[in-house]
Amino acid sequence: MILRLVLGLLLAAMALGQAASFDAMPAILTTYGLTSGAASTALAVALISAEAVTALWFLTRPRSRATTPVWLYTAVAVAWSALASQAFARGLVLDNCGCFGTYLAQPLRWYVLVEDALMLLYAGLLWRGLRRARTTSSPATSRTDRTPQENP
Repeated sequence: MILRLVLGLLLAAMALGQAASFDAMPAILTTYGLTSGAASTALAVALISAEAVTALWFLTRPRSRATTPVWLYTAVAVAWSALASQAFARGLVLDNCGCFGTYLAQPLRWYVLVEDALMLLYAGLLWRGLRRARTTSSPATSRTDRTPQENP
């Protein structure tokens, strides 16, 4: 639950920063060298939307066992990690990674890859938590499977 709240705050800050500087987001995403024009705009919309929905879900329903917010979080983490990893491997120079739009700008350096790796680790922890919650919870049908002598 605490991980979801912390990640919810982080994603909310990312979505707010990117939305507040939306005019710059397509250009920032274009610097990664994978998209341009309308594709960069679509990617910006997709990232901001997924971050906002996941943040809202994690902050309002931190105990939820739904897989949708975990899928969205994982998609966001994979997208940012893939963008940063390929740009770093290609030696691209980015003055702003774009994680918070034009706010809290940081250049693409090795530590951004560490941050992205942590985001992927957190995705794994979220999936592990879901799996544990589903295996430890008893199904409703197990209560009705008792014999009349076992029912109180």
